[in-house]
Amino acid sequence: MVFIHELSDVQSESIGVGTSIWQYCVVLPKAVIGDNCNINAQVFIENDVIIGSNVTIKPGVQLWDGTRVEDDVFIGPNATFTNDLYPRSKQHQFKLAGITIRSGASIGANATILPGVTVGAGALVGAGAVVTKSVPENAIVAGNPAKIIRYLK
Repeated sequence: MVFIHELSDVQSESIGVGTSIWQYCVVLPKAVIGDNCNINAQVFIENDVIIGSNVTIKPGVQLWDGTRVEDDVFIGPNATFTNDLYPRSKQHQFKLAGITIRSGASIGANATILPGVTVGAGALVGAGAVVTKSVPENAIVAGNPAKIIRYLK
């Protein structure tokens, strides 16, 4: 069974069993969400987004076209994902550069992930970090710009 709060606008039919989508979320028609996910209040998920199973997305997150989130990922409140390296108002010919979050990774609150970045499996992005380049598997990164501070065992 899928739970969709009555105050959400969920247009996708590709939502896995056991997933909950809470109030004030918008999920566009082509988005894909796996099983047993918890999509908290005030989350926006664009069309070309694929989310695996057992993913938690806290409030205030927007996932833009080209974003891929694998299984068992945690995304903290107000984490920011981008997909355009050179944004300009009314520019309709931008080059999309998606973000990939690999299995078991965690993104801390208010972290910013720039276009084209991959966060490796099991990696942890600290709260408020600005991730300008890909993060290796099991690395912990923090700061602005994010730097590796150690590795998980």
